[in-house]
Amino acid sequence: MLDNAELRDRMVEDQIRARSIVNERVLNALRRVPRHCFVPREYADMAYDDRPLPIGHGQTISQPYMVACMTELLAPGPDERILEIGTGSGYQTAILASLGRTVVTVERDPDLLARARACLGRLGYENIQFVCGDGTLGVPAHAPFDAIMVTAGGPAAPRALIEQLADGGRLLCPVGGRGHQRLHRIEKRGNALQTTLHTDCVFVPLTGQDGWPEQTG
Repeated sequence: MLDNAELRDRMVEDQIRARSIVNERVLNALRRVPRHCFVPREYADMAYDDRPLPIGHGQTISQPYMVACMTELLAPGPDERILEIGTGSGYQTAILASLGRTVVTVERDPDLLARARACLGRLGYENIQFVCGDGTLGVPAHAPFDAIMVTAGGPAAPRALIEQLADGGRLLCPVGGRGHQRLHRIEKRGNALQTTLHTDCVFVPLTGQDGWPEQTG
């Protein structure tokens, strides 16, 4: 039986590098971060499978390939300040914290945020700040950010997040309907924005003031 480190190596080679993710910093971060620590105990034996997994509260931990793809597109540098919208399990947070100088992560659900914070604390991450609130509004007090990643799908990239980008900063956001989106990468250069479209994806809805209204009933 393979141990978790061996399973991570296999995940990186078979699921990620084989699908044309080539950034070695990203691949090494995926080898280091123990994904099994971020999934519920009942799914621990599936932690390195090529699939998203439920984490409760209607949320999921993303498929490893999608984490790798988004991280490579965002291209966080070692001296950069990163904003993450949608902490969820904390797994993507850990990957970003492994690659950047500091990470500010925002989660609407206080229970999920507390669970992720505890997990990341146990793993020794010290360069993460946690915020409970509406991620579509960003965190103006900590702006500007060199890189912003949104891990939920919205009808458009939230305007507040674009405003909180530093010059030369990148925003990565799934944009589309509630059931299907496409990754949009927005780069700010002075007063100009350059948007490129990338892979199709399916994320949970981005709710909040500049996202989808919460569904009830």
